Amino acid sequence: MRKQLVIKRTRGYNMEKAMIEKLIDTAIKQLDFSYTPYSGFKVGAALLTKKGEIYTGCNIENASYTPTNCAERTAIFKAVSEGVRDFQAICIVGGKDGVLTEYAAPCGVCRQVMMEFCDPETFQIILAVDKEKYDIFTLNELLPLGFGPSNLL
Repeated sequence: MRKQLVIKRTRGYNMEKAMIEKLIDTAIKQLDFSYTPYSGFKVGAALLTKKGEIYTGCNIENASYTPTNCAERTAIFKAVSEGVRDFQAICIVGGKDGVLTEYAAPCGVCRQVMMEFCDPETFQIILAVDKEKYDIFTLNELLPLGFGPSNLL
C-alpha cells in the first residue's frame, strides 16, 4: 500500500498546499468531461502556468485509437493555442469509470510533449488520487535523459 502523503521537494521549489489541493480538485472535475466510450478509463488534468492561470484537459478517445488525445496534452495544447508557454505544474488524476484508486502517470507521448514546453528540472507533475494521497515529481524524474529543444541547439 502506498504512503498516504509524500511530497517530493526539488531544487527549493515548494508549491503551497492550497494550490496543490486546488489543482487536484480541478483535475478531478475534468473527469466529468472525459470521452471514453472504448476504454472507460477517465483522466483529468489541471495545468498551472507561471502566472497562476489554470488550463484544464480531459482525455478524448476515438474509434481508430491513434487520434485519441490524453488529458495532459489537451490542457497543454489549449494553453499553447492561446499563446501561453510558461508552465509551472500539472496535476493528473484518472481511473476506470472515473474511480480514482491508483496514480495515473502520464504516458510517454505526454512526457515528450511536456519536455517540449517545460523545464524538466523544475516542472512539477502531481499524481493524485485525492487531496490526501498524492506525490509530486519533476519531469526529469519521470523522463530521465529526455530529448527536448536543447538537444537540437
